[in-house]
Amino acid sequence: MTKLGMTGSARRIWIGAGVAVLAAAVVWYAVFADRKGLLLADPSDAELVALGRDVYAAHCASCHGENLQGQPDWRSRNPDGTLPAPPHDETGHTWHHPDKILVQITRDGGAAVAPAGFKSAMPGFAGTLDEREIRASIAYIKSRWPAAERQKQDGLTRQSR
Repeated sequence: MTKLGMTGSARRIWIGAGVAVLAAAVVWYAVFADRKGLLLADPSDAELVALGRDVYAAHCASCHGENLQGQPDWRSRNPDGTLPAPPHDETGHTWHHPDKILVQITRDGGAAVAPAGFKSAMPGFAGTLDEREIRASIAYIKSRWPAAERQKQDGLTRQSR
């Protein structure tokens, strides 16, 4: 017996039990508690989508269209080498990117995730929108996609974590 009234083997059992409980808590959190956190921009969060609708109307619709339709001929370069604003509906490529990339593009601008030398007209909104507003605008966009595109994009988001 030691000063604390435990033998070495009893202490090891208690330490082992504590480690097991801690490990179980970490696994539970990773599997269950963070499930909603996989989506940085959750289109099922009505409050977030409502905020996103306002943010999109104020900061995104002028380029990407009120109905997420983008600018005409969005795949052909402008004379300055930039591309017109793409659609954010299911006809565009927005749903081909995981949430963290969409957040980064919105926050830091289109060139932030593009190859070196790529010229983008997409500005970053870091100084204009806070993180919640950025995520809200993306949640709003995602809320407008058909189920198939939303599921594919959710899968990309999960894979990227």
